[in-house]
Amino acid sequence: MLDLWTTLIPLILGSAILPVQVAVTILLLRSGGGRSAAVAWVTGMTAVRLAQGILFGLVLDAASTEAVDGDGPGLVASTLLLVIGVIFLVSAAKKLATQPDEDAPPPRWMAMVGSITPGRAFLFGAGIVALSAKLWAFTLGAIGAIVDADLGRPAAIAAYLVFVVGAVSIHLAAIGITVLAPARAGAMLEQASALLERYSRAIMITLGLVFGTWFLAKALGGFGIL
Repeated sequence: MLDLWTTLIPLILGSAILPVQVAVTILLLRSGGGRSAAVAWVTGMTAVRLAQGILFGLVLDAASTEAVDGDGPGLVASTLLLVIGVIFLVSAAKKLATQPDEDAPPPRWMAMVGSITPGRAFLFGAGIVALSAKLWAFTLGAIGAIVDADLGRPAAIAAYLVFVVGAVSIHLAAIGITVLAPARAGAMLEQASALLERYSRAIMITLGLVFGTWFLAKALGGFGIL
């Protein structure tokens, strides 16, 4: 169980702390569509992750094998963790080299944010998750780790739901601010937006290096190399 959560928690954080996507949520909350558009955007992201869990949970369950040495993640999970580790490290390297952010939505999408309807916001959120190779890897890594843990169906479903909710937790917190503190929400969101703009590069470099190294070590352990 501990091995599962040492995999899931970094994947949750990696999925949740994507500055560009958090910035979109803040822009939606401050736009004409307001809370309705932001809720629809988060719902779109969540719907795709739930669909991925249903479809690929069955596939990975069928393909799951025992670990090489009988301890640690199995071969399928280890392969996914290796891919995720490489993705994190490559992302950190790109940030260090100040290359364009691959997590950023297409410019045409960003141009619509200020006047987007809830329906389009839902499709926007669904598209972001469905088209992002990095988010696919994170989700498949979470599914693989849960399948490999052999928790039983109810516990496995609960663990995946924790991942799904955790992946949008920052977005939910931003929306919650507009509900619980509407008078202060504008100033708080503006401050959060400024902090994201200032520290997003440092955040992504740190996450990439720390989590990339962590997942690489876990994958090599699953292969029996470490």
